[in-house]
Amino acid sequence: MNELKKSIMVSLWFMFLTFPLMVIRVNTIEKTVIWRWENMALIGIGSFVLSFVWRWAIRRKEAGDAVAASGEKKSGKLAELANNPALTNSFRAFFLVVFLVTPWLVTTYQTNILISFLLYVVLGLGLNIIVGVAGLLFLGHAAFYAIGAYSYALLNQYFGLGFWVALPLGGVIAALAGIALAFPVLRLRGDYLAIVTLGFGEIVRLVLENWSDLTGGPSGVSNIPRPGLFDVKLSVADANIYIYYIVLVLAIITIIAVTRLKDSRIGRALQALREDEIACEAMGIDRVGVKVMAFGLGTAWAGFAGVIFAAKTTFINPASFTFFESAIILSIVVLGGMGSNLGVILGSAFLVLLPEYLRAFSEYRMILFASAMVLMMVFRPQGLIPAKGRSYTVDDPELNAANGGRI
Repeated sequence: MNELKKSIMVSLWFMFLTFPLMVIRVNTIEKTVIWRWENMALIGIGSFVLSFVWRWAIRRKEAGDAVAASGEKKSGKLAELANNPALTNSFRAFFLVVFLVTPWLVTTYQTNILISFLLYVVLGLGLNIIVGVAGLLFLGHAAFYAIGAYSYALLNQYFGLGFWVALPLGGVIAALAGIALAFPVLRLRGDYLAIVTLGFGEIVRLVLENWSDLTGGPSGVSNIPRPGLFDVKLSVADANIYIYYIVLVLAIITIIAVTRLKDSRIGRALQALREDEIACEAMGIDRVGVKVMAFGLGTAWAGFAGVIFAAKTTFINPASFTFFESAIILSIVVLGGMGSNLGVILGSAFLVLLPEYLRAFSEYRMILFASAMVLMMVFRPQGLIPAKGRSYTVDDPELNAANGGRI
């Protein structure tokens, strides 16, 4: 009953606050006042329902936190389904078939949206190595995306190198730039590392914008050739489909590579660095080598994605690689769940696909996006799909009695 009273008070307060804006409308031409009482009713009902649902969700969250604090393990149906290998393999095969046939069933515009989605999946998974696995706050990922794109554009413009030669070179050049950035910031963590990487991203953008003799400055580089297919001339629609399959293959390779990396010796070292840097070094792990490896591996995928982006758009300029791009990629990782590959994919779908298919609500997209982020931070701070830690079975009877023999 107390919660009901609070919700009623909230609805009355909102109706009072919004009364001048939502109810009163003055027609200056006819010099009349229009009273829109239906708006007040809608605001009252909406605020009452939202307040009631919000309080219910908060209570539910607090109950879940109390259960987690007590040490009880409660696995939901989604967790049980996720732990079923046959079911997960069936879902993977189903989605693979869907992605293989989709470009033949949709328009060129929708194919371009799917290409952008897959590019952000690759970018998010690359950044996930640095932020999610290694635990290093990184705000300059768009700089390496730009390095990959300009590598292809300039190598083609000045040396005539094709797409397939520039693709690995773009990844290597971006990785070398990441390694070069890693050495000066080895001792930095947290906000300080974020500020330095943010500064590096802006430096790269300003260099591309002002070195007009080499990069074309704000005008950028145009007439970048698309990837060829055995000297066959492709229409714009066919070229888009061809690029779609290239990005799809790259995304699949990235998912497999990052998954294998997390379960490898290098991945364990990166996760140890994330949990406790001092303990990691005390255990004999080379902190310098691990950080450099994280920067190199994470930025290489940004370079690959940049090359494909340049081939897709056939035109690039520094305006495509602003801090906003870095923020979007980082939001994908945080929203999806740091360290989770499936979470990055869902985060990319939420931040790339959803806004495109909600263009009917274009005026309210940023409000919806901000509301979703606030709700995520309150109710799901670990992300959509939190990363799973690995557990090990032991034979100690005391541990078996305490926690089922798993540590």
